[in-house]
Amino acid sequence: MTQFYSLKKIKKEKAVYNVIIGERSNGKTYAVLLEGLKTYIEGGGQLAYVRRWKEDIIGKRASGIFNAINENGEVEKLTNGEYTGVYYYSGKFYLCNYENGKVVYSDEQCLGYVFALSDNEHNKSVSYSKIETIIFDEFLTNQLYLQDEFVLFMNTVSTIVRQRTNVVIYMLGNTVNKFCPYFQEMGLNHVFKMKQGSIDVYKYGDSKLTVAVEYCASTQSKKENNFYFAFDNPKLEMITGGAWELNIYPHAPIKFKPKDIQFIYFIMFNDNIYQCEIVSIKDVTFTFIHIKTTEIQNENKDLIYTLDYVPKMNYNRNIYKPINKLQKRVLWYFETDRVYFQNNEVGDSISNYLKICKRGVRKW
Repeated sequence: MTQFYSLKKIKKEKAVYNVIIGERSNGKTYAVLLEGLKTYIEGGGQLAYVRRWKEDIIGKRASGIFNAINENGEVEKLTNGEYTGVYYYSGKFYLCNYENGKVVYSDEQCLGYVFALSDNEHNKSVSYSKIETIIFDEFLTNQLYLQDEFVLFMNTVSTIVRQRTNVVIYMLGNTVNKFCPYFQEMGLNHVFKMKQGSIDVYKYGDSKLTVAVEYCASTQSKKENNFYFAFDNPKLEMITGGAWELNIYPHAPIKFKPKDIQFIYFIMFNDNIYQCEIVSIKDVTFTFIHIKTTEIQNENKDLIYTLDYVPKMNYNRNIYKPINKLQKRVLWYFETDRVYFQNNEVGDSISNYLKICKRGVRKW
């Protein structure tokens, strides 16, 4: 039997930021929306619903955010029948009464507001002094993050909280991509070592700031999962059990020896160093990329790609913008699909680096 996610465990930590990651459709968003709804009904504390893109908080998408809450009669239960649902209008949520699917009466005060990080500038001059719950939904993505996204989110938080300390923040994400600027920027260094069902708490010096990270236990039995998703495909493990989603990347096409390596360069990304070897054996040539567990020995001469700003001539931020013949040669391997990886995790990390390079913008 399916058991949906509950906030019971993470609420015990009483953290300022509550990062909740796990499988799709396990009830994360439902649980946090319900928590925000209770906060408003019991004490008038409003909620902020945050997404990355403006398109996700307008029209039918915005109107459907509370659909499951409405369908399960949660509003009617919490208000003792005074209201029967939540509806969306012009960037705000309101308690209301529905008759035959239409709103016939609504609360004069709004329950909450929607925010888009991509539209952050439009919110700075407005006061949100009654918001007590911030919900950042889908903060993990397997697409591109916004430029300087962590700063945009912090600006949104600042706009809402001002000088207050009574706001609780929830960040909800499906395990779709291990690359995430939030993990690095917030110093969440043990996320990938966590076991499902566990909670890690981070503290920051003498400050009162705390971050609780919960890696949700799977909410479904393996038997239930296999009903529709029993295919032999590791990409489905995120959907069925909350495992981190990884694409399948090509591994080394043939065995090679050190003497077959013509040139070595490096990619520094997401706190890792990747050693990239150009291999040539007879009529076969390719680049093989693997994790490097030691420091680069000659940082002043070796070709190094990194998103960091380093003015040395042997460094390049964007692999798609070569500045000499050697870098053009390196790029050729990527453009002709002659790149192979130690494992899928390495492939996934390099893929994320390349996405940023293709966009041709600053870090993140």
